[in-house]
Amino acid sequence: MAAESCHSRSLSWLARSCIPADPARHIAVPVPVPIPVAAATNLSSSTQQPSSDSDESPISALPDDLLLECLARVPRASLPPLPAVCRRFASLLASDAFLHLRRARGLLRPTLLAVSVPSSQGSSSSTFARALLQLDASGQPPELEVAALPLPPTLLLLHCRAGGGGGGSAFAHARAVAVGREVFLIGRGATLRVDALTGAARACAPTLYPRKKFAAAVVGGRIYVAGGSARTAAVEEYDPAGDDAWRVVAEAPRRRYGCAGAATAGGVFYVAGGVAVSAPVGDGGALLEARACAGSVDALHVGAMAWARPRAVPGGGCVVGACGAGEHLYVVASHAVELSFWRWSGNGVSRGGGWVALEAPPVPRGSVGLGMAVRVAMAGVGGDRVVAVVNVSAVRGHIAAAGAVAVEGLVLVYDIAGGNWSRAPADLPPGFRRASCAVVEC
Repeated sequence: MAAESCHSRSLSWLARSCIPADPARHIAVPVPVPIPVAAATNLSSSTQQPSSDSDESPISALPDDLLLECLARVPRASLPPLPAVCRRFASLLASDAFLHLRRARGLLRPTLLAVSVPSSQGSSSSTFARALLQLDASGQPPELEVAALPLPPTLLLLHCRAGGGGGGSAFAHARAVAVGREVFLIGRGATLRVDALTGAARACAPTLYPRKKFAAAVVGGRIYVAGGSARTAAVEEYDPAGDDAWRVVAEAPRRRYGCAGAATAGGVFYVAGGVAVSAPVGDGGALLEARACAGSVDALHVGAMAWARPRAVPGGGCVVGACGAGEHLYVVASHAVELSFWRWSGNGVSRGGGWVALEAPPVPRGSVGLGMAVRVAMAGVGGDRVVAVVNVSAVRGHIAAAGAVAVEGLVLVYDIAGGNWSRAPADLPPGFRRASCAVVEC
């Protein structure tokens, strides 16, 4: 728990945190400083009296604007422990002024944040892992930061219970969305709110209906989810700046499972791919009825709360990833033996819009084929790029084709203006195969 006030020990700690950890980059040079006789006498007498923690420390006397200037210069890797120094630190680090200062100094860059969820079955692991990958290397060595992400106690208990019941973690197949500097990891009956800069995590209200493999996106600073349940077609909304509660705002035209979500600057929430399912009938627990709608898209105009149905992705592909960038929707579709990449323009309506085929993601040869499952986590980087994290693995119980190649954590970046894909500065580390991903500025 953070202390009420800042002690003198915090000042020296802050000074050390501003220095990168590599000692080879620094040379200690002694600088003689002349001290007046009177000052030396006072210094000698003061050293004979031990100071107490209750004395006012120099750092506590700093005004907020000066302390913010100091905090804004701390390297990102040294930020996580700072909120625990004192409540004043925690408040300043969470402020918009802190973010503005770092942005003005060029310390904020588009960064891919990935959260790896450990399996709780047969394991006592209670720590998630987060990876931060800067997408703008600018000729510098790739910066990939991996750190533990401890769960709040309430979510830790839920995570262990879910795994113990044989249903997998509450965050298995979770969706990640970014709102400002924070990433919301939305799982089945659980929501985790993570500060991308400090790594601080806290529990938030879960969705009203438990969901799995659903669509999630952010429109106008609010989070929208749909699909992932056979028992409801409700679209839920969450306002991070309001009360910690979800509310139903619309009903989707189809109950989708295994779908992807995206949002565009025009205020449209897209729900793409998956299968349309219906709830069991009667008390006998009849099997779910499922209809393939793998290439279809539903579009919700959030302002008017009205649905539209754009044309399906051409070629009969199955949507395996989607995101919005600027005014456009981008999707990756799987065609059993190859991938395709498409852009939809038309603000969610079929009239006056259409699909445009783009360069397909360059995945390793032999990775996409029969018996292989493709999962693509996508996110827009402003309005000029799309980042895609590609994972390909063999389908359980199926025999993959000879020469099939598994792919784990492959990070690709699509330049919208240039119309071409490239490899990111680095891939995600091992263990992030089912990671939930979002792009933040940190």
